[in-house]
Amino acid sequence: MPFVTLREVLTDAQRGGYAVGAFNTNNMEIVQAIVEAAEEERSPVILQASQGALKYAGIRYITAMVSAAVETSSIPVVLHLDHGTSFEQTMLCLKHGFTSVMFDGSKYSLKENIAATRKVVEVASAMGLSVEGELGKIGGTEDDISVDERDAVFTNPDEAKQFVEETGVDALAVAIGTAHGTYKGEPKLDFNRLDTINKIIDTPIVLHGASGVPAESIRRAISLGVCKINIDTELRLAFTRGVQQAVTGNPGEYDPRKIIGPAKEEMKAVIKEKMRLFGCSGKA
Repeated sequence: MPFVTLREVLTDAQRGGYAVGAFNTNNMEIVQAIVEAAEEERSPVILQASQGALKYAGIRYITAMVSAAVETSSIPVVLHLDHGTSFEQTMLCLKHGFTSVMFDGSKYSLKENIAATRKVVEVASAMGLSVEGELGKIGGTEDDISVDERDAVFTNPDEAKQFVEETGVDALAVAIGTAHGTYKGEPKLDFNRLDTINKIIDTPIVLHGASGVPAESIRRAISLGVCKINIDTELRLAFTRGVQQAVTGNPGEYDPRKIIGPAKEEMKAVIKEKMRLFGCSGKA
């Protein structure tokens, strides 16, 4: 099945009252785990590549691996840039086959963020592709983007309304208390803020930093307009767990396939669990 855009899968999710999982990938085994899990769950899925992934694997390898997986797939798959911080980077991804890009202008003033995001939207829209924007600052670390928790600024609902109206983004990432990386305690999300934002914008809402957020909080966020949920840290932990178990169980093993294979299965289990939680299983 050909790639689809973020707009397509999120429009269906918004109408159906569920969220689509967006899973970060860095190598072949992660790509395989995501697509195989989505096929088995009959779920639409978003594969994301961050700046760190593009530096590690290279944009050609990322697009080639995902394209190879999608060639024999029968589910809707989006190839998405996660946290693009420059116009040039978003354009490079669109040129190489990404069907969606996130422009992260959260470091700018509202006026500057709107202007920069709108520029990306104008080009992507002309190509029939999608753009996710961000308003507010999400705490924690995402590859080489770091926001101290004290500097994390929650999304202002009135600014969110202005932002989506003036940029025309297909999805909006909001800051309501989640963070990238691992949590030291249970994250406390500002559901009142999310509810207010959802009532004044029609654009699908994105929740970043969802690894480790309790299931009940995820369900409530979906009920309040969240249609895309990003998962990265939990996949990294599952990958590491699988490798550690393989090496510990057989210290003499030197076949990479027998070491990384269990890691893929660990990731698949996590991905399938998330898809069921998000309500996107069976929606392909």
